[in-house]
Amino acid sequence: MPPTTVLPAPEGTLAPQSWRGQLQSSLLGSRLAGEPAANDIAPAPAVHTSRLRDRWPTTAALLRLPGAVVGLLLLAVIVGIALTAGVFFPGDPLDIVAQPLLRPGEDAAFLLGTDHLGRDIAAGLAHGARVSLLVGLTAAGVGVTVGTLIGATAGYFGGKVDAVLTWLIEVFQTTPSFLLVVVIVSITQSSLEVISVVIGLTTWETVARLIRAQFRALLSSDFVLAARSIGFGHRWIIAREILPNALPPVVVTASVMVAGAILMESSLAFLGVGDANKVSWGSMIGGGRDMLRTAWYLTVIPGLALIVTVFSLNLIGDALIEAMNPRLRGGAR
Repeated sequence: MPPTTVLPAPEGTLAPQSWRGQLQSSLLGSRLAGEPAANDIAPAPAVHTSRLRDRWPTTAALLRLPGAVVGLLLLAVIVGIALTAGVFFPGDPLDIVAQPLLRPGEDAAFLLGTDHLGRDIAAGLAHGARVSLLVGLTAAGVGVTVGTLIGATAGYFGGKVDAVLTWLIEVFQTTPSFLLVVVIVSITQSSLEVISVVIGLTTWETVARLIRAQFRALLSSDFVLAARSIGFGHRWIIAREILPNALPPVVVTASVMVAGAILMESSLAFLGVGDANKVSWGSMIGGGRDMLRTAWYLTVIPGLALIVTVFSLNLIGDALIEAMNPRLRGGAR
């Protein structure tokens, strides 16, 4: 009997199943049996429609938070007012330009009125925004720089260096920052630059503690051990390996430090310890405190500007915490 020749199935048709395959298909169905259904279509590869989410996931998560959007919009308005203060109010905001104690809306040329000396409140508000933002950013920059250097040194080297620097951090943390600023500013020159630097030099301990804790946690990581085994020095490991991974919590703290510096400078100006040659929201509030019943707008208007600025920075700080945390970031999607 000649051997049976099995011809290959024509192209485009399915090969015949064995009796086991036929029984499995009849009982379980073609999908559960591992065979493709006739109407199955291979899914198209996923297309990433959002390049922002892929390249900058933290920024994308931040922009999806309502609090962050509100805070950024408010801060953008305040920054815009500060940048255009010299355009809309080119003169000196301390100049006497009209009759004293004009109420808001009483004179079209001075929409927010004038103070007890006849100075334009709107001009002082705009130039005061510039002063407040300048002090806040400068003080936060000084505080973050000093705190990062001290915290990184203490957390990386450990031992006696860590003990001494931790003691220094605790000394500054237990000392009232505002009282220390008042004493230093009273002894030295009360210029805007000195005030900004002094505020930064008295508020660095929070950043130092955060950086030290991050360095102690990341010191035994695999990428640090790999860098040491390759032969990289301490400076390279600190600046290139550990510090970039320790910065996210510092970014959140920096936004809070800006708000705190603005409040501290306003408090100094309110007490009359600030720069007398610069208009500030705190000095405007302090100048109108004696006429709170008769001319309430002298304190309410700069007070509202101060509240809105600090509120916007706090909203941005809270949103940064959620956007930089991978566990909380999923809830923002």
